[in-house]
Amino acid sequence: MQDILSQIVANKRIEVAVQKQKLPLDTLIANGKEDLLRPTASLRKALLDGSGIIAEFKRKSPSKGWLFPNAQIKEVVPLYEKNGASACSVLTDEVFFGGKLADLQQARALVRLPLLRKDFVVDEYQLYEARIAGADAVLLIASILTVDECKRFAEKARELGLEVLLEIHDEKELSHLHANIDMVGVNNRNLGTFHTDVENSFQLVHSLRAHVRRDNVLLVSESGISKPTDVKQLREVGFSGFLIGERFMKGGQPGEELKQFIKEVSLVGDLGGGSDVD
Repeated sequence: MQDILSQIVANKRIEVAVQKQKLPLDTLIANGKEDLLRPTASLRKALLDGSGIIAEFKRKSPSKGWLFPNAQIKEVVPLYEKNGASACSVLTDEVFFGGKLADLQQARALVRLPLLRKDFVVDEYQLYEARIAGADAVLLIASILTVDECKRFAEKARELGLEVLLEIHDEKELSHLHANIDMVGVNNRNLGTFHTDVENSFQLVHSLRAHVRRDNVLLVSESGISKPTDVKQLREVGFSGFLIGERFMKGGQPGEELKQFIKEVSLVGDLGGGSDVD
């Protein structure tokens, strides 16, 4: 039986192939000429300067099903910005996460927050899509890319003015890290089973420290963060970014959930002034 990640990636390759036939890259670039000239914001700097929270817009997940099926960008993302998020992650996978590229475009029109396109990048075409749709950064997932693919995609992203968040799940995937990676995200979710355990970030942080010092890479903990004490403890060991989605989306009032979460974090320890390790 295929694990969930394999199903997602197989479907994504088909989707991208179909989209490239419908809208070839040359046409995509020609249509998006003005968008490609838009200045981008630094996700990395925003995490260091603010709360460090990347608040995620996510309608559903393969493991939990629908979190907030009728969630609208215009009702969520501006409140993320107002209530203290450093950045926003927008899921653009439709089949498994209920998102779409138009969500990213709409978010870009409404906020100045750095925006991360959260998807399963398997082709350079998706990097152009992300830039044109309004992203400031893209996610590259080590477990679905070869080292050479990761390097090539990161170089292309840098060429397009996008920052790169490299997602890893274990120590072996540190081989994907190189000069064009701005941030390393430790995914606390096993993408085969979708089980989450924030302990994964604590287990990998010691292996990451040498790379952080050498390459000036910022550390992000992704998924499974549900308690204010998680943020405090993660910051203490060197993480500067905290990607949180389900904790905010599942209650139906993401902006208010974020506001309350930040308030609770401030009660257990200082939130802000990132922990960039040098």
